[in-house]
Amino acid sequence: MSSENDTPGQPGGGEPEQLAFIRESVRRAKAPKAKPRTWRGAALAKELPVARVLVDKGVLHLDRYFEYAVPEELDVVAQPGVRVRVRFGAGSKNVRDGRREGGGLIDGFLLERVAEAAYQGPLAALAQVVSPEQVLDPGLLGLTRAVADRYAGSLADVLQLAVPPRHAKAEAHRFPAPPPPPPAPAPGSWQRYERGPDLLATLAAGGAPRAVWTALPGPEWAAEIARAVQATLASGRGALVVAPTVRLAARIDAALREALGEGQHALLTADAGQQRRYQEWLAVRRGAVRAVVGTRAAMFAPVRDLGLVVVWDDGDGHHSDERAPFPHVREVLELRATRDGCAFLLGGWSCTVEAAQLVRSGWAAAVAAPREAVRRAAPLVRTVGDLDEARDEAARAARLPSIAWDVARAALRTGPVLVQVPRRGYVPRLACQRCREPARCRHCAGPLEAREATGVLACGWCGRSEAGWQCDTCGGTRLRAQVVGARRTAEELGRAFSTVPVRTSGREQVLDTVPGEPALVVSTPGAEPVAEGGYAAALLLDGWAMLGRPDLRAGEDALRRWIAAAALVRPQEAGGTVVIMAEPTLRPVQALVRWDPAGHAVRELADRAELGFPPVSRMASVSGTPAALQDFLGAVELPGDAEVLGPVPLPASGPGAARRPGAPPAAAPGERVLVRVPPGSGAALARALKQAQAARMARGGVEPVRVRVDPLDIG
Repeated sequence: MSSENDTPGQPGGGEPEQLAFIRESVRRAKAPKAKPRTWRGAALAKELPVARVLVDKGVLHLDRYFEYAVPEELDVVAQPGVRVRVRFGAGSKNVRDGRREGGGLIDGFLLERVAEAAYQGPLAALAQVVSPEQVLDPGLLGLTRAVADRYAGSLADVLQLAVPPRHAKAEAHRFPAPPPPPPAPAPGSWQRYERGPDLLATLAAGGAPRAVWTALPGPEWAAEIARAVQATLASGRGALVVAPTVRLAARIDAALREALGEGQHALLTADAGQQRRYQEWLAVRRGAVRAVVGTRAAMFAPVRDLGLVVVWDDGDGHHSDERAPFPHVREVLELRATRDGCAFLLGGWSCTVEAAQLVRSGWAAAVAAPREAVRRAAPLVRTVGDLDEARDEAARAARLPSIAWDVARAALRTGPVLVQVPRRGYVPRLACQRCREPARCRHCAGPLEAREATGVLACGWCGRSEAGWQCDTCGGTRLRAQVVGARRTAEELGRAFSTVPVRTSGREQVLDTVPGEPALVVSTPGAEPVAEGGYAAALLLDGWAMLGRPDLRAGEDALRRWIAAAALVRPQEAGGTVVIMAEPTLRPVQALVRWDPAGHAVRELADRAELGFPPVSRMASVSGTPAALQDFLGAVELPGDAEVLGPVPLPASGPGAARRPGAPPAAAPGERVLVRVPPGSGAALARALKQAQAARMARGGVEPVRVRVDPLDIG
């Protein structure tokens, strides 16, 4: 018996194997995508036939709008704010029937439609509307333009940070109606702060307070942020919270779920995946949710009726984007608060100099707990100085002083002990051997460093050599630098406490939480896990490695990292103790002992104001090869009150280190200059740097230079 489909020579029916393979290959092959049309001879839109488009080129000399004709077939979908594709670079000679043709296809944003073109020549037509989703509204466009101008960057670069990549499935998702406003929360733990209840009441009433909040140690900070968000939502407005890391954002996310319930807010983090991140972003854009928590990229989230912006731990380096033009979350949210007239809350266990300046200028008010509440919540802090270590046999044998040994041994009877060890790569600056005062240049007060090749003392800012250095504080003439090995320290501590389990948290594996059982938890700064019930004690080792970094912010950053670790320890009333190995007379160490980060920031601000350091002044760094740097400085028209410091050689990158965008090639020696201007001239400085950089790029064939306004690390 045979089938109608049987083929001669193939018993049992079926196709020849080769033909079946070909058909299967064709079936699996992707269908070719239709290329965007050139619209040759197509009719144009009858109304507003000209579209102004920002092309996604990301170069400064093209940081402007380009005009394109709108074909009639795209009239409905070509609305302001949509993504488009256009042909760019055709040139004025490639014209046919009055239309410009040719050029490569690039992405862009349609910004507005107008009736007449400012350009008098022939226009190319829009090639494609990628999606009818209007992702760029006037508010977001104005914010990104302001950020680009402030940081001497291009609008296209900022939009890459602000608008996530498109995902078609996410756009097809149907979002529910926005939830009704929740009830106003009770003050709760905000009652511990002198102005805390008033802050919540003002937010719930629709006000726009601006506050710098020094949070008490302990785990309540995330719930306190959630209460501030709930109070804002109760007024019918939206709220935005930005944390420096995914771990911290997850804690705020959990606190918001507990306070508001599921589906009441969006979580925007880079590790969510393209579809999930874009879908969450669209939920915010379409108004399905009114509250957002996320990491750095969330600072541009298009929250409707924005009533509150919150930034947690603004001193964390993760808040500064490493992609051009390098915006900082704190500065962007300050812009949003000013432009939108919304509330601003800057919180953290510590306090940055920039936060202290906001309070001193009157732009924001301080929200802090009274000293009695601070003493109840904070652990006991004990110090171990260099002289104590020198006299201590245990310290010389195991790099652990007797005080720290005794505290850890007693604490391990009741719970885990945190050991903070500076990570590899901390290279301290030079300081006086006798009094530990940082060695600074007599001309510009920059940090002194020893040149690797010659060993000669020179300034890390202006490059001037320093002969016959003498300390202005004590008259000493000897300098000190200390480099420590974090891995070796952790191994020795593990051997010393061999009877308890040892857990590590660092670059290779970051722990989020640890049980409340006795254990030794060795962590690098920023990777400290949260212990159930809090740590019984914390040992902050090798404080000099953090205080001695060649950076203006070394003291402030060391204090911030110490307090972040100490805030995880139980209160003094519950036996919590912190031991820090650093000179007890130093200002950051004293601030930790008193638990007074705001006072430390105020004193640092006064010192920087006297010396003309940021944030009192505005500063920019320009780096590149010596020839490129000289060419740039010869072309830029700086403000009359600008001061140029340098050039100085850039430190060599380690083996395998990634080169930053705009940095000189790895084989070329790099140099850097700092440009400093007084208050009020920051906008003029950014404008001058941007114009000079755009002119160099337009010339073509020139070596790149890297411009960064308000850099975090200036030495």
